[in-house]
Amino acid sequence: MSLKIQFSPLMNRLCFFLLALLAAISSSPAQVQLPQGIEKLDLTVNGVARTGFIYTPPSAKETPAPVIFVWHAYGGTAQNAARSFAMYQHMPEAISVYLQGLNTPDQLSDLEGKNSTWQHVAGIEKDRDLDLFDVTLAHLKEHYKVDSQRIFSTGHSSGGSFTYLLWQTRPDVFCAIAPSAGTIAIIATANPFSPGANPKPKPCMHLADTQDLQVKYEWQKLAIAEVKKINQCSAEGTPWDKDCTLYPSKVGAPFIAFIKEGGTHNFPAEAPALIAKFFKEQSAAVK
Repeated sequence: MSLKIQFSPLMNRLCFFLLALLAAISSSPAQVQLPQGIEKLDLTVNGVARTGFIYTPPSAKETPAPVIFVWHAYGGTAQNAARSFAMYQHMPEAISVYLQGLNTPDQLSDLEGKNSTWQHVAGIEKDRDLDLFDVTLAHLKEHYKVDSQRIFSTGHSSGGSFTYLLWQTRPDVFCAIAPSAGTIAIIATANPFSPGANPKPKPCMHLADTQDLQVKYEWQKLAIAEVKKINQCSAEGTPWDKDCTLYPSKVGAPFIAFIKEGGTHNFPAEAPALIAKFFKEQSAAVK
């Protein structure tokens, strides 16, 4: 004998509402927990409160430590960037910093400025994010031992593009960079990568997907070609890791292309370990 229970339409709607509410609560950013050892970072930049999270190895007070800056994607958060990149797991010897962008109007998709992002070229938004980087680095040097020869930057989407901007505008700061799904904005009046400029070669790893529909692969290919040209890389590459090709450089600035086939715009789960591997190789190459 089986017992069949039937709910009224009102009860069905109530159950559906409760399930949806529970799902929303479980996915809420407020519920995201970060590992022990990561602390909140509060700074004031040009009179504006800026926030983020920072991981510092216990030795960073006494022994110079590498520094990794991680920049979230458009509409993202510092908290989620800390979870998805998790450089504190892959390079625990390094200080890793996950800063929060500001909500910014976008002429194509966000006229009301409801989403957070980074400036994409120098000179706009009063250079608020470039100033944020400068203030944060100064803060780190004041409170910790920083290995100035081993400073790195990575980020996804708009965070990847901002990483390229940091290379352009702070060329002597970084040991290496690893932009993901990022592009180089070519602005002839302000961009050091514009025709006639002489940008400084820099070890670089670019992460892309051939089926990215948001930051189109065709756009990213232009950035890849530009970087290989700047770094004076060989035309032919050799395998470096899964989905990764290494292009040696005549000037000690190798380029690695990590190209996924047929995926999405999402940040690849295997990317953090590969970024850490690349950064460690470049760190070891510093004399």
